[in-house]
Amino acid sequence: MERTRHQGMAKNTYMRWRLPLVCLLWEVAMIVLFGVFVRFSPEADAHWEEEKREMNLTSDIENDFYFRYPSFQDVHVMIFVGFGFLMTFLKRYGFGAVGFNFLLAAFGIQWALLMQGWFHSFKGGKILIGVENLINADFCVGSVCIAFGAILGKTSPIQLLVMTLFQVTLFAVNEYILLNLLHVKDAGGSMTIHTFGAYFGLTVTRILYRPNLEQCKDKQGSVYHSDLFAMIGTLYLWMYWPSFNSAISDHGDAQHRAAINTYCSLAACVLTTMAFSSMLQKKGKLDMVHIQNATLAGGVAVGTSAEMMLTPYGSLIVGFICGIVSTVGYVYLTPFLESRLHIQDTCGIHNLHAMPGLIGGIVGAITAAAATEDVYGKEGFIKAFDFTGAYQTRTPSVQGGFQAAGIVVSLLIAFAGGALVGAILKLPVWGDAAAENCFEDDIYWEVPEDEEGDAYHMHNPDKPASP
Repeated sequence: MERTRHQGMAKNTYMRWRLPLVCLLWEVAMIVLFGVFVRFSPEADAHWEEEKREMNLTSDIENDFYFRYPSFQDVHVMIFVGFGFLMTFLKRYGFGAVGFNFLLAAFGIQWALLMQGWFHSFKGGKILIGVENLINADFCVGSVCIAFGAILGKTSPIQLLVMTLFQVTLFAVNEYILLNLLHVKDAGGSMTIHTFGAYFGLTVTRILYRPNLEQCKDKQGSVYHSDLFAMIGTLYLWMYWPSFNSAISDHGDAQHRAAINTYCSLAACVLTTMAFSSMLQKKGKLDMVHIQNATLAGGVAVGTSAEMMLTPYGSLIVGFICGIVSTVGYVYLTPFLESRLHIQDTCGIHNLHAMPGLIGGIVGAITAAAATEDVYGKEGFIKAFDFTGAYQTRTPSVQGGFQAAGIVVSLLIAFAGGALVGAILKLPVWGDAAAENCFEDDIYWEVPEDEEGDAYHMHNPDKPASP
């Protein structure tokens, strides 16, 4: 009788034809679209020598590749290693965390190159891509990785691919509205990446609410080694976050300033996270969940204002505040959201990305509104906010207003898009597991025999029990 029950569940999650079909068809579609639309930018094209002469450049070192590639490497590691390992804290879902993050990111960067290319680098009927496009595609996928954190362990790989398809599309639309139409500054993506990605993911997980998820509450926890693996992700993200926030800033002082502001904010955030993690526990012991996540909130919160004259001490203040807000969120808000609002947020993205993202947007609006020529210098003021062309008459207070409007637009698109995508993912055709089988690797993965027993195989009758 037990075997029949498991076979029924296995049929529901059977991926042998569905997953290959989706992956192969979508990759063929990518090949066709790239073949029709995508070409190298002048700095990546074989005609670079001619381009160099026309621009009066004397050395290949002037090629944007040499300015941007080190930052691209750092951002790329953050997406595939940092986010992937950060989510390995679940005791039975390490393969799913790293593997599905790998899958959605690999598909997402291809679709992002197309979507962002159509909006930002479409010339003569072609999308021209260079190293900066690769960084922006990683940024876009970063928002998908954030949303993935909210539904981690509760969805099938096909659902994740479908979500990625829609979220990348909506990200590109939101980014275009903010950066091109509203002309906001958001170098590190507090609004476009973190606020949008987090509230999109929270809306999706609310629509996909599972009333019986309490049955597998024990599997939502960690064990000693899974927390260590997650801490690897934390350290990669923490170390490379200055590159993330400065990767697409203008060469020179803006990029330099963005790295310093992020560096300071992250450092302050660690101390307040440690302090409040201990303070909020009855025995005064540190909670690894807080250390893995809340220590990164400072990087999120200076994303918008990173290249502005926030000042080092201002960055320390932002990091100080976010370490507190994020840690308090994990202790009090996460249980409240699940019990009262039915938001089942697996990784706590509300505390690491949503609230710090909002703080980042607000800090950016205030910093922009308070900008003066005395602080920036006349030329620096114009360059920092790109007050040229149609925007040359824009004042700091008006810029601050548009920065605030960017927060509202990101929230609206996140909520509306998340509700639509959540409804699509709720259709009973995607092969997602039953509630009692959530947070289990062996639903979608071949899992090696566990040395300590059958922890990974309790739901698979075809795996023999260990002696």
